Amino acid sequence: MAKRHHLIRVGPGAVWDVLADGHRYAEWVVGTSGSHPVRGQWPRTGAAIRYEVRLGPLRLVNETVVRHCEEGRVLELEAHAGVLGTARIAIELRPWGEHCLVIVDEHPLRGAGGRLHNVGFEALIQLRHRTMLARLTKLCESDSQTPGSGRRRPLGQVTVGSEADGADRA
Repeated sequence: MAKRHHLIRVGPGAVWDVLADGHRYAEWVVGTSGSHPVRGQWPRTGAAIRYEVRLGPLRLVNETVVRHCEEGRVLELEAHAGVLGTARIAIELRPWGEHCLVIVDEHPLRGAGGRLHNVGFEALIQLRHRTMLARLTKLCESDSQTPGSGRRRPLGQVTVGSEADGADRA
């Protein structure tokens, strides 16, 4: 299980504002190049966002679903990665004086990721978390220094297609 913590020099509310904005997911999650809500109201339990990963000319589209949310404190996600399977990513925010201690805990749940999971894989996840937490820190701290920029965009309820019109469910 890859677990990493990082102190961000803003309060937990400012960090939560970034995590709770599904449009900003790609700004702090390593490997993603775009994200948008596809159902539910992010970050409520059951809500989902679709994200894109680009590897040269290859474009992979996957989904992340909120499995548990304690507003302002805990966000647990299940990230789908196609053939690699799924991973549980838990993000906990703890007040630390005037700042926020962010704890990320990730491990594979299903698919090839679970079968291939080993010490080398753990090391790669640790490197990914280091970069992810640095990005999250930069977003949170820059938002706190720019008046009005730290406000969450309202996402509202998102529905995609219906069986009546023949569209696939997202």
